[in-house]
Amino acid sequence: MVRDGEDFVVRDAKSDEDITRPVLTQIIFEEEAKGQNMLPTKFLRQLIRLYGDTLQGFVPGYLEASMETFSHNQEKMREQLAAAMGGNPALSNIETMARTNMDWFENAMRMFAPFGATGGNAGTEEASSAEATPDSSRAELDELKDQLTRMQAQLSKIAGGR
Repeated sequence: MVRDGEDFVVRDAKSDEDITRPVLTQIIFEEEAKGQNMLPTKFLRQLIRLYGDTLQGFVPGYLEASMETFSHNQEKMREQLAAAMGGNPALSNIETMARTNMDWFENAMRMFAPFGATGGNAGTEEASSAEATPDSSRAELDELKDQLTRMQAQLSKIAGGR
């Protein structure tokens, strides 16, 4: 319920006393004891020192405001990360390069192993037609060179953007 952001009250079954605070504190204690150390030792020492201090009354409000700010910033970071991953031109270029690499690889495999990926007669027909028309082989090779040049330009652009 806490992780889902629900506000709730825990009441003692016998006395109907509100025991939410001790229960939440116990959950934190148990998580810290399991090794889920989120509260640094220095912070805990400072917090303990504030008990009985004249500024003790300001601490809950300050910590609450700090956590709200942290939560707000955390949500912004998640949104920005999602936006960066979804609409980042560099990532889009990498995806384009990956597709181009796959096309290039498939074309190379067809040229060097006509019976490879497609199998059967289709590969043989492609190989026969490529051998029959040297111009088509030359055009395909030129296309591969163009793709390689574009990939190198994209890599240079990405490397230069850092």
